[in-house]
Amino acid sequence: MTCGSMREQEQFLQVLDRDEAERRFRAALDLSPRGVERIPLDAARGRILAADILAPVDVPSFDRANVDGFAVVAEDTFGASEEVPRLVQLIEEQIQTGIVPKAVIRSGEAAAIATGGMMPRGADAVVMVEHAEARAGAVRIARAVTAGSGVSFAGTDITAGETVLRRGQLLTSRDTGVLAAIGVPEVDVWRKPVVAILSTGDEIIAPGEPMQPARVYDSNAQVLADAVREAGGEPARLGIVADDAAALRDKLRHALECADLVLLSGGTSKGEGDVSYRVVAELTDPGIVAHGVALKPGKPICLAATGGRAVVVLPGFPTSAIFTFHEFVAPVLRRLAGRAAEERTVVQARLAVKVNSEIGRTEYLLVGLVEIPDADRSVRLPPPREATADQPRSLAAYPMGQGSGSVTTFDRHQEIVEAGTILDVQLLGRELQLANLVVIGSHCIGLDFLLGELQQLDVRSKFLAVGSFGGLDAARRGECDIAGVHLLDPATGEYNRPFLTEALELIPGYGRLQGIVFRQGDRRFEGRSAADAIAAALDDPVCVMVNRNQGSGTRALIDRLLGGTRPAGYAVQPRNHNAVAAAVRQGRADWGVTLDTVARSAGLGFIPVQAEQYDFIVPRSRADRPAVVAFRKLLQEPRIREALERLGMRP
Repeated sequence: MTCGSMREQEQFLQVLDRDEAERRFRAALDLSPRGVERIPLDAARGRILAADILAPVDVPSFDRANVDGFAVVAEDTFGASEEVPRLVQLIEEQIQTGIVPKAVIRSGEAAAIATGGMMPRGADAVVMVEHAEARAGAVRIARAVTAGSGVSFAGTDITAGETVLRRGQLLTSRDTGVLAAIGVPEVDVWRKPVVAILSTGDEIIAPGEPMQPARVYDSNAQVLADAVREAGGEPARLGIVADDAAALRDKLRHALECADLVLLSGGTSKGEGDVSYRVVAELTDPGIVAHGVALKPGKPICLAATGGRAVVVLPGFPTSAIFTFHEFVAPVLRRLAGRAAEERTVVQARLAVKVNSEIGRTEYLLVGLVEIPDADRSVRLPPPREATADQPRSLAAYPMGQGSGSVTTFDRHQEIVEAGTILDVQLLGRELQLANLVVIGSHCIGLDFLLGELQQLDVRSKFLAVGSFGGLDAARRGECDIAGVHLLDPATGEYNRPFLTEALELIPGYGRLQGIVFRQGDRRFEGRSAADAIAAALDDPVCVMVNRNQGSGTRALIDRLLGGTRPAGYAVQPRNHNAVAAAVRQGRADWGVTLDTVARSAGLGFIPVQAEQYDFIVPRSRADRPAVVAFRKLLQEPRIREALERLGMRP
């Protein structure tokens, strides 16, 4: 090597701090997802949803018997025993699976029904065949049942109109099963970004070729291709290019024509034979943004962009290449693929041996984790953060020269790390992402919208519909981040605030309108006031209602309207507003109580009953969590308030 080339080898562009290099790199890129494509459900596992999925049907789609037996009115069985059985009349119709029953079960009647059979109108329970006997046109019932026994009500699992999966979600086998259950044959997903991979260097040969002196097999292309797949991209391996500027220039031009991101492996150190950075330096708009980063391994990485697309020259050394890929490229690729930012599991481990670090650079050390034998557990460690319960609690970290495993980071100002030091170790390759916002309480379509918006901010939520009182109790116990509630205090006439304690605070939400929902044209309800409609419903013994779940604010409103009466259908208790509308729309019930917006979308009649306030209760111990702060901030945005108003909410 000549003196000039040696000086050139030693000369880097300004070595940047790792965070500054990333900032410049991201600022030069178009990080929006690469567009939407519709694919069959069979190909959807592992893809990222590009749109929310709303259930078009209830699951189950009808009130279904869970056992073989007899469909009855539960009150007819009260007091039944082997010694004192209850007798009811057996109707002629036998209900098999796949058949819509014609009969209406009245008090004192029963119908034989098979497991999976559709419950006939009027029946609210199934007596198991083991506890009943049919003889001479009658059924002898030897055990009492309560309303809902032996029945899965329509919408128990999923209700029509419910948001079952949200945009940005990685589809697992469980998710595709849910999509199949609601009859969805195709889904809109983000297109996988194409990543061109070029290996450069005269010394590189492809696996399968005979080994030659001074040559090495190309392992980087394979590991990078698989890492691209793991991050949601589609690798396009364009082969090996010798150290020839003209040939590499042509390959790079082709890569930019066909790919969303380009990776070159090797040729970053500015040696005479390393032409990658020279060819990349010819790019404009803006071209190279960083060449040399205070990072170990991976100092010579070259980050560039042209027309919003990334071009990265990774170090040729395999460990450096994969580290710098995960550090700079994978986060960009996940954004292009529509994926949320990755959160890997972090555990604590005791460093097994002393390690020397280099001052001035952030240094990453690949380690292998082993469980410390009982005799050596002089250091007791806390449980892993975001780890499963079966992960070992006492771990030792052993530095590894290569391969996969786990990573720990040394501060740039730390030169020596002594054996026995307790370190945070990041596990590589974990796909599971836990919810970072837990919401429990009353269902609302406005809340559905808000959680969908948070998903786009990388806030992954989990919602449990247990009703307002259930949400309030969960907040009091500190089991959720947010509880959605609409609870009226009869003493003050005020919603929600009177239920707060010193440990809880209120995030103001929005107003809603609750009322009676019915099929248009039903003269028992059409054109009547709420009081007159309830009276007409209670006067008609064949008028069937659909209730709401115990503990919900809507259930409390219904009980006030009924004044202690228990009409037919009172025992049917779906868990959200959409399920109520679906039951009425399908004729399984004649009336119920739900939101005006839900009634309109279902094409049903609506009688206003009560304007209410839907708010969010937060445990003070969780109020400063980033996901809660993001939720609070989101609610204050004018565009969000406008969107809620379009949904029928009253901000």
